[in-house]
Amino acid sequence: MATRKSMWVIFGILIISAWVLGSAIQAGAETMKCRFAVTGTKNETISVADQEGHLLGVTILEGLAFFENGEIAKIRAHAIYDFIPGKGAQAIVYHIYTFDDGSTIVTRIQRLIAPGQSGPLSATSTGELIKGTGRFEGIKGTLSATGKAFPPRTEGEHERNVNDVTFTYTLPTK
Repeated sequence: MATRKSMWVIFGILIISAWVLGSAIQAGAETMKCRFAVTGTKNETISVADQEGHLLGVTILEGLAFFENGEIAKIRAHAIYDFIPGKGAQAIVYHIYTFDDGSTIVTRIQRLIAPGQSGPLSATSTGELIKGTGRFEGIKGTLSATGKAFPPRTEGEHERNVNDVTFTYTLPTK
């Protein structure tokens, strides 16, 4: 009986410790926001052939990210996606943000694009900051984004999209 009570006390201490440490880590986190606009520069697709229009694809998108502190970074996205007409698309996307000083941030996101009849499609993304160089060396964190995807309207036209992104991150102390 005493052993069982001791286990509950230890378990309680661990839970409280995790909560306190988690709060301390979040308190040290910073946020950064940007809006980016990208256009497809390369797109390759294959038909799944289970229904008309179901595609698997690989695409590269390039553009600019405008940060709320006034910085502008080039952005390049590499995406693998699964598109089903009437259901939208899911994608895994790696973004590389390159700043004027040569510093970079690399992110990996899961992107969901909601179906639409015409006009832009709504998109939501969540992900993680997986790498940084220069002043972002050692960056860790998460991101969330909402945006609009503008599908191609004519043969040969590429996707375009605009997103509002919030980064929550920490950098190692120097």
